[in-house]
Amino acid sequence: MTATLLVAQTSTAVASTIGFDYHSLFDGFWGLTIEGLTYGSVYALVAVGYTLVYGVLRLINFAHSEVFMLGMFGTYIGLLLLGFTPSGNTYSEGTVMTIVYLVLAGMCGMIVAGGAAVGLEFVAYRPLRRRGAKPLAFLITAIGMSFVLQEFVHYVLPKFPVDPPLGGSTAQPTIRLVQPVEQFTIFGAPVFNMTMVIIGSALVLALGVDFLINKTRLGRGIRSVAQDPDAALLMGVSRDRIILVTFLIGGLLAGAAALLYTLRVPTNIVYNGGFILGIKAFCAAVLGGIGNVRGALLGGLLLGVMENYGSVLFGNQWKDVVAFVLLILVLMFRPTGILGEKLGKARV
Repeated sequence: MTATLLVAQTSTAVASTIGFDYHSLFDGFWGLTIEGLTYGSVYALVAVGYTLVYGVLRLINFAHSEVFMLGMFGTYIGLLLLGFTPSGNTYSEGTVMTIVYLVLAGMCGMIVAGGAAVGLEFVAYRPLRRRGAKPLAFLITAIGMSFVLQEFVHYVLPKFPVDPPLGGSTAQPTIRLVQPVEQFTIFGAPVFNMTMVIIGSALVLALGVDFLINKTRLGRGIRSVAQDPDAALLMGVSRDRIILVTFLIGGLLAGAAALLYTLRVPTNIVYNGGFILGIKAFCAAVLGGIGNVRGALLGGLLLGVMENYGSVLFGNQWKDVVAFVLLILVLMFRPTGILGEKLGKARV
């Protein structure tokens, strides 16, 4: 009797926790899809950074999420330098000047994130590579550097005498530069100006990197180092320079993703604000086929859409779970990801 009652209570608890709200999913399908593509675009840009470094070095750079976080702070600092103050209100600067300010703030974020990525390569990974360290040493170092960067922003950055203070345990006061304005609808679902900027920018940047890898001399160097570093060296390709450029490209993309993310979620600029997003971006890279730029783009967009569907179908508390379950299901049937690996067999 007690066992039956316990099972009944457990079933009731699970049923109340998992919603299975099919009606909301069907009713809001197009709106959820658009919103999912917005978040998925950010995942895709960060995922490209993961996939590039893995393709060249066979290294999972878990500190890349903190490079993204530093990009958010760089974007924020850029807005402060441009004269904006945290008011919580949306500024009205006109379309042209808003674009100019966004580009300038984005450049600040990309410089900070790109510099952080290059610094990681110099300080953490290059010494290990020159000493012939094992892959496990690289992995542990990446995790360690992730915590170092987090704690730098958490404890050291607040000691700098700036107003408003930067870093610390709480998120930065909000600066809203863009007012969401509906542009058109798709099957009744509104598409806002920010949505167009985020999705369009992410697609242009990701496809630009794909063109760089596949159609330029630098891209051939990256592919050759990924395929056979020793043979590439004999052909006159500098492995260190290629690795440095790879980290730089990944960092610049993370900085651009930081700007796009803060357009959508301006309240999450905090020392640990990149952790969950970075893990999801890594999942997106694996989902699409790590080492494959197009796979990272596809994986990011798919992950953003599916987790958005899941948050409505099962409940918002299951949103992150849906992302990881999706990854597991895909890998069960397609271990190399949807598009498979590419950088090294013409990889990336």
